[in-house]
Amino acid sequence: MKFFNIQTFGCQMNVHESEKIAGSLVEAGYQPTDSVADADVIVFNTCCIRDTAEKRIMGNIGAVKPLKKADRSKIVAVVGCMTQQDGMKEAIFKKFPFVDIILGTDRLDRIGDYVERVAMSNGKRPKIDDVHNIDTPEIIENTPIFRTSGTNAWVNIMYGCNNFCTYCIVPYVRGRERSRDPETVVGEVRGLIEEGYREITLLGQNVDSYGNDRQDGWNFAKLMRAIDGIDGKFRVRFMTSHPKDISEEVIDFMAESVHFCHNIHLPVQAGSNRVLQAMNRKYTREHYLYLIDRLRAAMPDVGITTDIMVGFPGETEEDFQDTLRLVEQVRFSNAFTFIYSPRNGTVAAKMEQIPYAVKKERIGRLITLQNSITKEISDRYVGTILEILVEDAPKPDLLCGRSDSGRLVNFPGSADRIGEFVRVRIDKSRSASLWGEIV
Repeated sequence: MKFFNIQTFGCQMNVHESEKIAGSLVEAGYQPTDSVADADVIVFNTCCIRDTAEKRIMGNIGAVKPLKKADRSKIVAVVGCMTQQDGMKEAIFKKFPFVDIILGTDRLDRIGDYVERVAMSNGKRPKIDDVHNIDTPEIIENTPIFRTSGTNAWVNIMYGCNNFCTYCIVPYVRGRERSRDPETVVGEVRGLIEEGYREITLLGQNVDSYGNDRQDGWNFAKLMRAIDGIDGKFRVRFMTSHPKDISEEVIDFMAESVHFCHNIHLPVQAGSNRVLQAMNRKYTREHYLYLIDRLRAAMPDVGITTDIMVGFPGETEEDFQDTLRLVEQVRFSNAFTFIYSPRNGTVAAKMEQIPYAVKKERIGRLITLQNSITKEISDRYVGTILEILVEDAPKPDLLCGRSDSGRLVNFPGSADRIGEFVRVRIDKSRSASLWGEIV
């Protein structure tokens, strides 16, 4: 039996694409293994959104050199976002000559064929490079998927991005926005529900732009309605939304729908209008706060999470104070905070940079503030009863799952309840997580 190991870096999109890579390799006769040493095929599915991720990936690739030296039959592939950057494929082959295959973001469905080509080669192995400049590549449907996300199933509704935020590399490595056929999306969701999945997460770099490239009247709200009409007991989440594009129609439908969770990830990035303009985010602080008010008016129980960047070029202390004031006002359930790092090829990389020490000090203050808010929100759940989808058993006789609003809950129980909806009384809170008992 032949085995593969996939190391995934980056966002939920990359996680789902690793499921597609795994599907292609299973179809080619390989089986998954958690052991890199035991793998006949080692795949690095890469991310380049931040410099720290890129450095970690490079370190992990280098770590397999002894394995390849000990067993030259092993096949090493590097795929995904990082490979799409100018000069990166050449740099990888030069630094890691033991790498056999490099694939771009729109070539992942071919990995099974390429692995077989390398495995069947006689004599000197071919170096396979299938990376090219992408703009609006074709959407590949009907690729095999080896799902690994338990009770949740990821479903792409679109690919690419048209926003060109000045700090972001995504449009350059994933191309322009392309929406999948709505009937195909709805059919995939229906099939997953029939297979027993109890949560669906719709994916897109900007789900609110769904349908903008189509001429048939479909938009994200219409797609939501079509999915909500599917019979069965299940939940639907989606990510990521963009504050400049989310519509009142989407907000109102979230409030009235049967299956869509009262939970949204709405990246703000910064609380200063001056910084937002420099980021090319195309909305203001005031508009963002209006959206928050609109969401909470429609769904008082809504869970709102966000992304916040610290240390964007030119950010002053007053700009940062604007961000802290916004966080205080909005009171996010949770926030994914990170320090700005320049990405070659983006506009912001050419701007005057802020010293790292300043960035580090600011993000420390931001994290302290958000942690206190998260804890306060968690404390309010104590004594309430929440419906939880049981997702996992992290320890024997301990289960965990999430509420409709996205809050993580831990409680005693046996693993045979994974995939069930249960009611849990919350007894205590610990920062972002809750603890309770099934009632």
